[in-house]
Formats: sequence, structure tokens, C-alpha cells
Amino acid sequence: MSQAIQNIAAAAASDKGAATDTAMGQAIKAAAPRKPAKGKAKPDAKAAPAAPAATPAQQPAKRPAPEQRGPVTMADAVALCPHQGLANNLARTFALESVDMLHVRTTTDQGIRDQAAALTDTLNERALAMHLQRICGAFVGSAYGAGKFYSDKVTQARDLTAKIANEDRDEDREGVSGFDSRATRARQFAGEMGIQAATLLAAAEGALDAFEHLTGETWKPYDTRRPDNTRSVSRRSAAEEMDAFKK
Repeated sequence: MSQAIQNIAAAAASDKGAATDTAMGQAIKAAAPRKPAKGKAKPDAKAAPAAPAATPAQQPAKRPAPEQRGPVTMADAVALCPHQGLANNLARTFALESVDMLHVRTTTDQGIRDQAAALTDTLNERALAMHLQRICGAFVGSAYGAGKFYSDKVTQARDLTAKIANEDRDEDREGVSGFDSRATRARQFAGEMGIQAATLLAAAEGALDAFEHLTGETWKPYDTRRPDNTRSVSRRSAAEEMDAFKK
């Protein structure tokens, strides 16, 4: 009886060891690194991201055509520059040298006539007219630029005087005796720019007088704008009709 029990216990122990060896062997085998198969690339630890699908090239968005400004006219300069009466008032108020606009106008007129006389020997009428066209354009453009600058300075002086655009109010207070305030300096500078703009306006008027005398035609600015062919005929017609209300 005891021999049979020993045989059964030994057999059970043998089976248990075999089962243990089998489980342990499988675990070791699974943990061991595998050698890559010959002829096959070793896979990367991290898979590379897939390349994005090719998309068709997008067409650049069409930008709207910039607004083309018309040429500067004499009327534009006159609207911005001081006339003789205003120039006299500025000179009197800010103790500036007064400008005789009539004298500047006639002197410029005569000067351009004298220059044209020196060119008539080598320039034909067409070439001389083109030359005078450019000269008048420069005079008008200069007066317009001075008038615009003067208008901007008047606005700045008005804002500083009214203390509307001045964020730091202390800057506009009177400082040490003998020093003008910021608003006072702005008004003085605007007055000086007004005298300059009036002078250049008179010179432009003289240049146009000479042009009319020499060519027999009234000066008109050369328009370099290209016609807008993107708009339909009906839209151009409507725009022209609306412009009629501005005249």
C-alpha cells in the first residue's frame, strides 16, 4: 500500500515538473528577442507617418485692382491752398512776411516765356508743348502737395488748441516763461506753411498762363490711368451717370 502511494506521488511530481518546465519554457521562449528573417527589413519601432495625399495646386486668389486716382488738377490745388486774402491774414496774425501772389504769378509767367524762347530754335511746336506740359504739371503738383500739407497742419493745430486729440493734457500747458506751448507752435507752423502754399499756388497759376500764351490751349493734366475693361458697359454707364451728380 505504501509502495503504491509512493509511486503515485512520484508520478504526480514528475507530471507537475513537466508541466512547470513546459510553461517556463514557453515564457522564456516568448521573452527572447526574435531574429529577423533573412531578406526582410527590420521594422522600425515607430511607424513613419503616412505621406499626405497629393492635393491639386490651389490657384492664388485674385486681388481687386487698386483704385486709380485721377491726375492732380489746378482745381485741386486751389481748393487746398490759401488765396491772397487768407495769405494776408496769416501774415498779419503770425507776424510773417506777406506774399504778393500777383507778382509771383506774373514773374513765373514771364520766366517760362523767356525759357521757351531759348528753346524754339531747336524744338518744334509739338516738342515744346510737351515740355511745357510737364513743367506745368510739376508746378501744379508742387502747389497741391504744399496745400495738402498746410491743410493737415491746420487740422493738427485746431485739434491741439481744442485739446481734443491731445491725450496728455499737461503737454499743452504753458511751460517755463519764454517757451511757447505745443499748440502755439503748431498754429505758428501752420501759418508758415500757409504762406508757402499760397506762393506755390501763385507760381502754378503763372505757369498755366505761360502755357496758354505759348500754345494757345488751356493746360490739362495728362491722365495716365488705363480704362477699366473689367466692368460691363452697363456698370460703366451707371458710374458715369452717378458722377454727373458730383459736377
